[in-house]
Amino acid sequence: MLEKSFGLLYFLKKPKNSKGKRTHVYARITVDGIAKEFSIKQFWFTDRWDQRTNRAMGNKEDARSLNNYLDILTTKVYQFKKSLLEQEQDITAEKIYRLVLGKTEDKKMILEIFQKHNIRMAKLKGIDYAPGTIQRYITSFDHTKSFILWKYGIEDIELRKLNYEFINEYAYWLKTVRKCNHNTTVKYLANFKKIVLHCVKSGWLAKDPFYGFKMAKKEVIRVFLTAEELEKLRSKEITIERLEMVRDIFVFSCYTGLAYIDVRQLRHNQIAKGNDGEQWIITQRQKTNTPTRLPLLPTAMDIVEKYKNHPRCEVEGYVLPILTNQKMNAYLKEIANLCGIHKELTYHIARHTFATTVTLSNGVPIETVSRMLGHKSLRQTQHYAKIVDLKVSEDMKALKRKLETLVI
Repeated sequence: MLEKSFGLLYFLKKPKNSKGKRTHVYARITVDGIAKEFSIKQFWFTDRWDQRTNRAMGNKEDARSLNNYLDILTTKVYQFKKSLLEQEQDITAEKIYRLVLGKTEDKKMILEIFQKHNIRMAKLKGIDYAPGTIQRYITSFDHTKSFILWKYGIEDIELRKLNYEFINEYAYWLKTVRKCNHNTTVKYLANFKKIVLHCVKSGWLAKDPFYGFKMAKKEVIRVFLTAEELEKLRSKEITIERLEMVRDIFVFSCYTGLAYIDVRQLRHNQIAKGNDGEQWIITQRQKTNTPTRLPLLPTAMDIVEKYKNHPRCEVEGYVLPILTNQKMNAYLKEIANLCGIHKELTYHIARHTFATTVTLSNGVPIETVSRMLGHKSLRQTQHYAKIVDLKVSEDMKALKRKLETLVI
């Protein structure tokens, strides 16, 4: 911040209709030509005032006392000016005057601002934000609150105290105390950064404490079932009813790409005949609120038919009688053992399998896959394209054949 022209002057100002020599002492602070005058609540005599030095004349006790007060006040004024400069705040005569009088602006507290953000977000549930997004910010708020208590021993912290060190220590705490992996840490910091940037844009925070802090996620290799594993799972005869049902619903997601929450909320009225005469799922992703339209493959349609008379499906109108995510994942581990699949199956692997083994590996264009997955950008889908080694191998074999033909 550039240094501004600055001046401090003390002078006497006689009240109207005053006939005596005793009058008020005033201060005038001037910044870039804009002045603020105010009484310092002291009195002095006009015939004992030196206008050149702006001080009381003489060595009497009362003169020394006033001059000492003026020296202390001068020191405070310059300290306040220095403090504003260090905080990179705008320096004005009015602001210094308010600091002198102890009339500081309301302190902005980071958790208070964070809480207000989350309350506003909750009121926009289903309009601008999905429930999962709202819950993520609630969790991020709880983590931030716990960190501040752990690090500083207080319930909240002033916004102006946020700096690079705070962010660095917060990241360390998430990884060591909360045991979050790198990408999860980055996710929570990204939630917190949204709040911080709001404060910067609102003019409450002079500088972004995240400046210079690396927020890049590490690339994660997504687990998916190969064509052989998927067929082994799909065709396995399972005699335990609960495991058979979980297997079927998992396979349904392998052939539709729907996430757990989207299958859980899928109703029969969301399956309709498309322009091509085939059955389509027409819904929107719970996580991102993006529309999803995808044709039902025969395997998925067979599973819908299989469970259409299930009590829960008949009564509640759901397409499939899905269990809780925790139970689904627990039973999937049993199913993997039964099928001889040496991967730690979780429900989300079904979505990865649809993107890789079922679609991209079979030549479905990435743009089409992206739309069916309900991705907001092609970049999200490109992660899957990177791991489809089978498709790469087939393309290279085709190239090899072309090159051999050219050589001949």
